[in-house]
Amino acid sequence: MTLAPLAFAAPPGQDAETRGIRGELPPGAPDFVYLPVRVPRGVRELTVAYRYDRPEVPAGTPGNALDIGILDERGTGSAAFRGWSGGFRDTFTLSAARATPGYLPGPVGAGTWHVVLGPYTVAPQGLRYEVTVTLRYGRPGRTPEPVYPPERARGRGRAWYRGDCHLHTVHSDGQRTPAEVAAAARAAGLDFIVSTEHNTTSAHAAWQGLWGEDLLILCGEEVTTRNGHYLALGTDPGTFVDWRYRARDEAFRRHAARVRRAGGLVVPAHPNCPFVGCQWKFGYGDADAVEVWNGPWTADDELALAAWDNLLADSAGRAGRAGPGHWVPALGCSDAHREPQVVGHPQTVVRADDLTRRDVLAAVRAGRSYLAESAAVSLRFSAVDERGGHAGIGEVLRTRPDARVTVRLEVSGAPAGAVCRLLTDQGELRSGPADRALTWLTTASQSTYVRAEVRRPGTGGQPGAMVAMTNPLWMMAS
Repeated sequence: MTLAPLAFAAPPGQDAETRGIRGELPPGAPDFVYLPVRVPRGVRELTVAYRYDRPEVPAGTPGNALDIGILDERGTGSAAFRGWSGGFRDTFTLSAARATPGYLPGPVGAGTWHVVLGPYTVAPQGLRYEVTVTLRYGRPGRTPEPVYPPERARGRGRAWYRGDCHLHTVHSDGQRTPAEVAAAARAAGLDFIVSTEHNTTSAHAAWQGLWGEDLLILCGEEVTTRNGHYLALGTDPGTFVDWRYRARDEAFRRHAARVRRAGGLVVPAHPNCPFVGCQWKFGYGDADAVEVWNGPWTADDELALAAWDNLLADSAGRAGRAGPGHWVPALGCSDAHREPQVVGHPQTVVRADDLTRRDVLAAVRAGRSYLAESAAVSLRFSAVDERGGHAGIGEVLRTRPDARVTVRLEVSGAPAGAVCRLLTDQGELRSGPADRALTWLTTASQSTYVRAEVRRPGTGGQPGAMVAMTNPLWMMAS
């Protein structure tokens, strides 16, 4: 839907000019409503403010929620993106010299801009809104050159590195500053983090002075569509990925390809989150990994784990002599927004060739990783056949169909009473206390893959909350 435009005339001698519009959106309104703003020459700064009503609604009925952002004079495509704050802010300002977090500084060029309204949910009574745009005239100022994080930190060569791949700051709906997130990451013992704000890249240039030899910071975005969220993980700095589509629009594959062209990975986030618009509806054919564990362990994560395990079983069923082919590794991320949410709970621990963007992403994509609730927990998980062949997490052990294979799990730092589990496509086939090594004998003909979990004690015959879990190791008969 496109509304009637707001036109500005830049009258002589006037420092600022304000125009506004009021309207109402009915239930079933389009996902995005565009308000054209005709900006004349000589504008130094643009400010947008908005508000909308929140009438009471019957129990179990979503109320009004209206998101907002802006596109510049280049049109309504992705190239015109200048910022998004969702429903987290009721006003924003941008100019050449600076911008509200979530928005990109740059000249306020003459032409038709578009304020983007996103009626996320609309109450049965409808949604009444008011948008006010203020233009301030004068010299535009200079746009600072963005400074992005380096792609390498001082690593330890091929080693295990701990990271949190899903974090938010004040640049979207988080309450921590980038400085506070970086400090929390160091306190959690992390080696790397990924900046993943909702539908904006403004934080990519917000980490100057916060990285170091001890902390690698990667750029990304949480792409928040109406049919689920996904992480554009580790993309080239400044890469914007559009979110204005649903599964029915058949646009996801095109945007997933853009993520990969920018050197990143496509990772569906919290796929079983119960909130409106959060459930993942795009399938996993274009996923490079999936966020199975999001924040403290909940029933949503249990559902995501079960769905992921089904994907592994399907990959095992399609496995050939060359190996399992395309399979989707698991990721664990905190999705921390504010206190008391803990950065690094959980975290993904990758075996990478070094602490660089390329090596970390390669390890994530290959599934050479396990997930842990904190840096206090470490795992060692491997399979060895009777001829000495060896495979670790995410790797393939090629062995004779009937050769005896010893699978071994060692855990350190688990809480008292924690239980280890070894699972295949059949389910749990071995368990034992986490305070001692757990071994299991199998063959490649019996088990195409094995994965491990460490859980707190359960109740009522159900497993307890996750402490740590691995991606699978694969066994291929040759």
